[in-house]
Amino acid sequence: MKKRALISVSNKEKVVEFAKQLVNLGYEIISSSGTAKVLKESGIPVIEVSEITGFPEIMGGRVKTLHPKIHGGLLAVRDNPEYMKQLEEHKITPIDIVAINLYPFEETVKKGADLDEIIENIDIGGPAMVRAAAKNHKFVTIIVSPKDYDKVIEELKEKGETSLETRRNLALKAFRHTAVYDSIISSVLNEKFGINEKFPEEYSIPLRKKEILRYGENPHQEASLYISPVENGLSIAESEVLHGKQMSFNNYLDVEGAVNLVKELDCEENVCVIVKHSNPCGVAIRNSQKEAYIEALKRDPKSAFGGIVAFNKPLNLETAEEISKIFLEVIIAPDFEKDAFMFLSSKKKNLRLVKIKNFDKKPEGFDYRRISGGILIQDRDLELYKDLKVVTERKPTEEEMEDLIFAFKVVKHVKSNSVVIVKDKASIGIGPGQTSRVDSLETAIKKANEFNLPLEDSVLASEAFFPFRDSVDEAAKYEIKAIIQPGGSIRDEEVIQAANEHGIAMIFTGMRHFKH
Repeated sequence: MKKRALISVSNKEKVVEFAKQLVNLGYEIISSSGTAKVLKESGIPVIEVSEITGFPEIMGGRVKTLHPKIHGGLLAVRDNPEYMKQLEEHKITPIDIVAINLYPFEETVKKGADLDEIIENIDIGGPAMVRAAAKNHKFVTIIVSPKDYDKVIEELKEKGETSLETRRNLALKAFRHTAVYDSIISSVLNEKFGINEKFPEEYSIPLRKKEILRYGENPHQEASLYISPVENGLSIAESEVLHGKQMSFNNYLDVEGAVNLVKELDCEENVCVIVKHSNPCGVAIRNSQKEAYIEALKRDPKSAFGGIVAFNKPLNLETAEEISKIFLEVIIAPDFEKDAFMFLSSKKKNLRLVKIKNFDKKPEGFDYRRISGGILIQDRDLELYKDLKVVTERKPTEEEMEDLIFAFKVVKHVKSNSVVIVKDKASIGIGPGQTSRVDSLETAIKKANEFNLPLEDSVLASEAFFPFRDSVDEAAKYEIKAIIQPGGSIRDEEVIQAANEHGIAMIFTGMRHFKH
């Protein structure tokens, strides 16, 4: 009996050559209308599915392969005499190879199609055949990607059949493929139907591998980067490395932190953010890009060594020349001016120059955190404050108010407990990740003193409330003039009283920003 291959693909890449090779190896080709037409035009003999089933395609092609003469050929267990007897009784020929990729649902959504067209591009027969062939992988080879055509042909030429190991690998790939396909459909329809059920009873996250990374957080950990096909906002995962070494696991985490802070500051002036180990160590807004970089670097040049630098505007040559004076890991920008790119790429062989996709957009989707046995899912922290309420006798000046908002935006992106001291739209000292708030303040003050940055008349931001007055008393020693914090402590009155005693203006935001 001649062996059969069923080919039905929306992605026609390499399919003609694949079918030719199968015919040369003695296979009959079965195909549905669209693929059959392409193969016949290339001179490949094809048996159309309707010839096998004895039933025409109906309902605009919605019903064509859902038939016992197709699925019997896919699901028959070849070493089961009863199954084989039934095939013979019903004149069903076994199908040995299946090459299928599904209706282009994702592409249809991305081109902006209306809901009816999107629904029409939900494949039904394709996933059913893929799953049937994958289930019966002991006897059937299922291929869902053109990348696997060559491997299958190579094995058929060498051995006359594919190995069980190959069939198992391809079956797993097929099940993952349909799982991602269904996950994308559910995500899109949740939005299109206007239901937007935030936390449904069952939840799946569609992901596609972009690349295997050199290693994870440490060299003994393996790692890979996956991309979400359903998020169209700011995308760090889809960033383009224009020059330099491959991005590492830690690089991506740092880039995420740097870009999110740049986006938070959201201004027409030039923003520069320097990040080390996911925490900002220097932040500044200035009229020129070079000046913004110099001011950000000045805040903590020691920590900046080997760090990540992000800008809100295309990198220019003047700034590039300044950047080249120290060792940095990554430079991030919406783009790179040609002369700046040529200068850095010729001077710094390993420096990664990274262009971010959709830099003008905000990040989308949820914030996911992995724990043993499950995943924590939450909204992204995209808001800044509920309201701004002056709670002290002294009100901040207009300049202090600008710095307070700037400082609160920065502290939102620092690991908790955290304190940020700011003056003239630039960080003076950043105290991240301490176990008490006063310790965070002392760290920020130490940083300012270490680099001779004057604390007098600066402002201070805390991402959560002050549990005691000690931080206010400490700030007063260094003539810090205004504080912004969420409020909400049972000792708020004590903290406000301390601020009044020292003549410090204090603002409550009504919103905290823990970052663990």
